[in-house]
Amino acid sequence: MTRRKKRSNPWRVLILIILVAGAIYLNQVVVPNTPPLFMPTPTPTRSPESYVTEAQSLEAEGKYSQAIESYKQAIDVDPKNPSNFIALAHLLVYTGNYSEAETNARNALLLNPNNSTANAMLGWILGLEGSYLEAESAFSRAIEQDPNSAIIYAYQAEVYALQSESDQSTLTTLQNAIDASRKAQQLDNSLMESHRARGIVLELTQNYSEAVTEFTAAIAINPNIADLHLALGRNYRALEIYDKAIEEFTRANALNPADPLPDTYIARTYLTVGEFAKAIQFAQSAVVDAPQDPYMYGNLGTMYYRNLQYAEAVDNLRLAIKGGTTEDGLEVAGLPLDTGRVGEYYQTYGLALARTGECGEALQISQAIQQGLSSDETAMYNANEIINICSEVAEMTPTIEPSEEVTPTP
Repeated sequence: MTRRKKRSNPWRVLILIILVAGAIYLNQVVVPNTPPLFMPTPTPTRSPESYVTEAQSLEAEGKYSQAIESYKQAIDVDPKNPSNFIALAHLLVYTGNYSEAETNARNALLLNPNNSTANAMLGWILGLEGSYLEAESAFSRAIEQDPNSAIIYAYQAEVYALQSESDQSTLTTLQNAIDASRKAQQLDNSLMESHRARGIVLELTQNYSEAVTEFTAAIAINPNIADLHLALGRNYRALEIYDKAIEEFTRANALNPADPLPDTYIARTYLTVGEFAKAIQFAQSAVVDAPQDPYMYGNLGTMYYRNLQYAEAVDNLRLAIKGGTTEDGLEVAGLPLDTGRVGEYYQTYGLALARTGECGEALQISQAIQQGLSSDETAMYNANEIINICSEVAEMTPTIEPSEEVTPTP
């Protein structure tokens, strides 16, 4: 009846103690120092200097979009360095993004209100946006902070040049532009900005040969800025050196293919030399680049008209003048009658309407031109020519010669 008692096994007790001790060690030592499974291994954070070096290298190669991204990454890592905001703003101007450039210039000034370069950059950007009074205030601050900085006067000269062509010009604006451009070169003639500003002023004052010299010097310092090539091309075109003009416009197009201006300038240059088919080709490319810009349709319509393709001219000029919806469903705002290029579009539109027999609308355009452009002799001549053509159409004249009107200079 008495159960025999088992003796404990010392080896089993020892193994149990070892297992318990191992579990305690794993829980308190190994597990806390082991990273979670399936999580990415952390990598060292790049220094802001490495992003800046990368951005500068890309900028030197003309890869502005990539350089902009590198500067943004540098700012993300080190948001308290104003020089990175200034460098980023500079590139954003060259790519036409003035609003974002202004934001970055202002960020630099938040970090250091006494930074003369940041104030000069802000003044330049504000001037490009047409805010001339604000721009002048920024330049005044910059000059007060550093009166011997060539780049301040270079930016100021460019803004004065823009202002002189606006309705905000004063009697002294053009002379201010001339003086500021000379001051920039006196202080530092090795700067690209000094040559650029002087070239802009010389072009404005119709000193085209000297402007070519300045823009060529600017391009020698930095060949990757599209609008420098545009400027050089414009001045070659003014000097009737059309092959070099087209060459420079083509280089600008390669640097900034999304910009419709190089194609537009090429089209108008080919129009000038009578190569209408090529003019149409490049005007079409400009429309592709800016499908909601009424000026691009006006330009294309003009090319069609000169190539005697009156129906196509009417379609495009109507879109430029009256606005409407493109075949792709994009809205285009019409251009109200004005002098200059818009006045040319109206005259060409009226003539094209008359030649296609749409005289009801053509006569309305003629009347609008007579009322709105009465001081323009060429416009008045063409307004009367629209009436003459429509009179011939009414009389069922079988042939209408296309060379009777005076075509505005391309």
